[in-house]
Amino acid sequence: MACTSAAAAATSSSSSLSQLQLQSHFHGQQSGLASSGTHAESLRTLTMRVNGHCCSSGGRGGGFGLGRRRAFVVTCKVAPVKKTVVIGLAADSGCGKSTFMRRLTSIFGGAATPPRGGNPDSNTLISDTTTVICLDDYHSLDRYGRKEKAVTALDPRANNFDLMYEQVKALKEGKSVEKPIYNHVSGLLDPPETILPPKILVIEGLHPMYDERVRSLLDFSIYLDISDDVKFAWKIQRDMAERGHSLESIKASIRARKPDFDAYIDPQKQYADAVIQVLPTQLIPDDNEGKVLRVRMVMKEGVKYFEPVYLFDEGSTINWIPCGRKLTCSYPGIKFFYGPDTYYGNEVSVLEMDGQFDKLDELIYVESHLSNISTRFYGEITQQMLKHGDFPGSNNGTGLFQTIAGLKIRNVYERILADGPSVLNRAKI
Repeated sequence: MACTSAAAAATSSSSSLSQLQLQSHFHGQQSGLASSGTHAESLRTLTMRVNGHCCSSGGRGGGFGLGRRRAFVVTCKVAPVKKTVVIGLAADSGCGKSTFMRRLTSIFGGAATPPRGGNPDSNTLISDTTTVICLDDYHSLDRYGRKEKAVTALDPRANNFDLMYEQVKALKEGKSVEKPIYNHVSGLLDPPETILPPKILVIEGLHPMYDERVRSLLDFSIYLDISDDVKFAWKIQRDMAERGHSLESIKASIRARKPDFDAYIDPQKQYADAVIQVLPTQLIPDDNEGKVLRVRMVMKEGVKYFEPVYLFDEGSTINWIPCGRKLTCSYPGIKFFYGPDTYYGNEVSVLEMDGQFDKLDELIYVESHLSNISTRFYGEITQQMLKHGDFPGSNNGTGLFQTIAGLKIRNVYERILADGPSVLNRAKI
């Protein structure tokens, strides 16, 4: 499963400074710091400024033992992170995690970039506030090992949950870790990379809520639930149109994954604080194209620091067709629903959108009727949607609810931070 996401290890604005080590890896021949010739073991030192602080740095050749690749260690005085908030995002491959992470990164500020000077095949990306870890990095079997043992990456036996738990726990406690790297290009396990405790740690992939120990470390969790019909339509569109696969090969691939998906991935949604469901539209009879979608945001009641979004009147059951003078709607139109429900035995609130927007700037009309959306100013949802209008799902409920979820995560983080350093794990009311 390929993971792409946004991430960041950022420094706090606190005035107290501590010594942290930032480690990255680079190819000596590409760096002005690298010594030439046979001086692979020489120690190099320089002074630089990082985020306004004076830093000394040194590199020592050898690195991963890969010839020209060298290790580079930077020691900086930076403000310590008060606490690390951990967010879990679960979904199957190709279900929109990378797009969601791009939206989330934008809300917190800063563009997502790969680790500078590190392994070019690293799955970690960085932004100003967040570090996102792809849980594929905790595969215990590489591609060839899985083939030999006849297991898929979805099977827990192909993953190291002990290490996953130990490292997420360490990061949450403010300790750096040496995280492995699963190389999606070669299918092999690469040497590890150093991850520092960020303000917000997002663990995304197939299994963030599978292991009870890892699940207990999450401050908030989201599951992206794409229905079989929509997933099939998306996969056909991608694999046939873009990759030249035959319809039969696509069907065979889906059939091969489904038993493990049903056994190990899908059950995790019962633990999620919010579930974004993507379903076929009910506005077009017998629709099989998957272009118009019905999207539901299922929000668990009683989660500390999180109040579900509601439409018009909290706790009521609302059906709303906003098309008219204030919202342009071409066929088949737009329909919203809001109301209470139960989900895996839990009380939940459900917000649903069926259809798609013709003009994104008119979304402000819908936004003005939503409450508990955790915006900092009027129109922030609309602004974010317009900013990323080229992202997949920006004209329907997937983009809308991903944006709202990102704003709610920001609010959860800020409220946990305001509660002081004693808050380490998520709590239920």
